[in-house]
Amino acid sequence: MAQDSKTPRGGHRGIDPSDIAESDLVTTRGTFRMVAFRADGEEHLALVYGRARGRDGVLVRMHSECLSGDVFGALRCECGSQLDLALNAIVREGSGVLVYLRGHEGRGIGLVDKVRTNLLQDERGLDTVDSATALGLPVDVRDYGPAARVLAYLGIGSVRLLSNNPHKIRSLESHGIRVAARVPLLAAPNDENLAYLTAKRDRLGHDLPQVPMVPAPRERAEPEGAAVLDDAAATAPSPLSGTPLTP
Repeated sequence: MAQDSKTPRGGHRGIDPSDIAESDLVTTRGTFRMVAFRADGEEHLALVYGRARGRDGVLVRMHSECLSGDVFGALRCECGSQLDLALNAIVREGSGVLVYLRGHEGRGIGLVDKVRTNLLQDERGLDTVDSATALGLPVDVRDYGPAARVLAYLGIGSVRLLSNNPHKIRSLESHGIRVAARVPLLAAPNDENLAYLTAKRDRLGHDLPQVPMVPAPRERAEPEGAAVLDDAAATAPSPLSGTPLTP
């Protein structure tokens, strides 16, 4: 049977032409090609920099929506710092793609429920895992299928993935996109997010070698106390990354 023209390599569904639009996006970092697309009831965005289309081994970041971190600079997570570091790494590389995935707020539980988990973390000292399960919520229900679809649309068959999360590798490859390497994206911890990063490392399996093995007591930090590693250090290969995943 002939393969449907909307089904890219790997077997996952493609994107209907009526659900995608492109234009240039001029930013402080330079000009990106902005590819907006609809998938699974959400509108997502891919920012393409340089000559990334139709290539393999492209530097890619799949970034989950985080309104509080990405827009307002929240310190309880490292999302905003990772977004900045990823865009800087792509520009420094000279080409790459950042896929911004909507509907991923709070690892997929939504903004209102994420705020409810934040309250439990503040008032009862629960971590990012237990605060979700205490409310009867799943810990992580993000779907990376839309990212695979837009990468296939761009003609990208393999990627060097900017991520500390091994689950993203398995998920992307299950949708037909080969992960040739994992490039760590390490934001330095601060007093507000140290417990959160520790739980991500110890309970969710994220590779975060910059997080101390014994967390310090959680304290309120002033906004100017936030810190990130310099861009070169933040995306350097991690000594804890397995050999098959090291660039």
